[in-house]
Amino acid sequence: SLLLISSSDLISVYLSIELQSFGLYILCTLYRNSESSTSSGLTYFLLGGLSSCFILLGIGLIYANSGTTYLDSFYIITNLSNLIKDNNLNYMMYNDISTYIPYYLLLITVGFLFKISAAPFHFWSPDVYDGIPTIVTTFVAIMPKISILIILLHLVHFSNNISADYSWTSSLLVSSILSLIIGTVLGLTQFRIKRLFAYSTISHVGFLLLALSINSVESIQSFIFYLIQYSISNLNAFFILIAIGYTLYFYINKSIDHNNLLDKNNSPIQLINQLKGYFYINPILSISLAITLLSFAGIPPLVGFFAKLMVLSSALQNGFIFLALIGILTSVISAVYYLNVIKIMFFNNHSYVFSNKLFNLQIPAEIIKNKNDVESFYLKSNISLSNSLSVTISILTMFILLFMFMPNQWLDISNILSFILFTPYNII
Repeated sequence: SLLLISSSDLISVYLSIELQSFGLYILCTLYRNSESSTSSGLTYFLLGGLSSCFILLGIGLIYANSGTTYLDSFYIITNLSNLIKDNNLNYMMYNDISTYIPYYLLLITVGFLFKISAAPFHFWSPDVYDGIPTIVTTFVAIMPKISILIILLHLVHFSNNISADYSWTSSLLVSSILSLIIGTVLGLTQFRIKRLFAYSTISHVGFLLLALSINSVESIQSFIFYLIQYSISNLNAFFILIAIGYTLYFYINKSIDHNNLLDKNNSPIQLINQLKGYFYINPILSISLAITLLSFAGIPPLVGFFAKLMVLSSALQNGFIFLALIGILTSVISAVYYLNVIKIMFFNNHSYVFSNKLFNLQIPAEIIKNKNDVESFYLKSNISLSNSLSVTISILTMFILLFMFMPNQWLDISNILSFILFTPYNII
């Protein structure tokens, strides 16, 4: 991911994407005794290879017609092409390059949209997210999206002066609309928690693509800030799922047939109903997950609200009123499935009972000595989480919750990064 973000050549971009993808393929199939994990990893590998073909084809066509793969060369070539057109000069080579580059960039963009699971190339992500272990889903859902979206940001900026009949960034707008609608509507029908998060991710990618396609200083600021808060919130959500799985190790939900759940050891929390009444078992983790979900929904004063507000404001400022309305409507509708998870956790009675594993353990001496009831002891203490996991969840939750008290630092970071991106080429 670091190599990809720092790449300034399309060849190094492609090699970095493949290096990153190979690592993710291996992680997805690492648990080879799990049928769901290996099948999901194979699906991810095959579709990832298909998307890489689109990227390589686009890069090859660009090199064949322009003789370069450097990103900054696009800026120079397209400026020369515009200069030739403005002065009615007859240099067919530069005219042809300026005409066809948007279509080649479209091929590369299709491959990138596959990688970040943006609609209409999203169909693989719900199945893959649901099948692979939760800890691996954390990497697949966050790392590739950060790096590839940054590369898309570079491509949009380096090619924003292309004067052609077709603007390839319009494909980002179409994908943004489809991602917002599909991620919201299909998310309403989900009953598996990781599939729900997959459609939630598609909806968030729609907001990111909306900010990216506008390509103004304000939209890039909102894009960078949204990407930061999305990464933090998504990371926190998956960490909490992992922690909940640890705390429910000695519990069985009477209302769910656990024998029908596949790969229970690697993904203990699979159904939304498994969270039923979890607040009465572990209030702290329940409140942390509720804060994260409310931030996903864009409820003020959490950080997700400010991120969506910035994206929608930049859309309105640049005349994208229809897209802003779609963003507002989908954000309101998506709150339904986030609030449904919260309702199940807080307002339903849990059906958990202790499994036989608990009574087959050697009971600690202090429990017997103090004549504590075994069930009440484990109900109160539960399974102790590692210090690193507890501290990480606490820090991420505090960032989401307390952003309104310290907004300047994070907004300054996004402002500085956007001005660094725009200033040198505005001077030229």
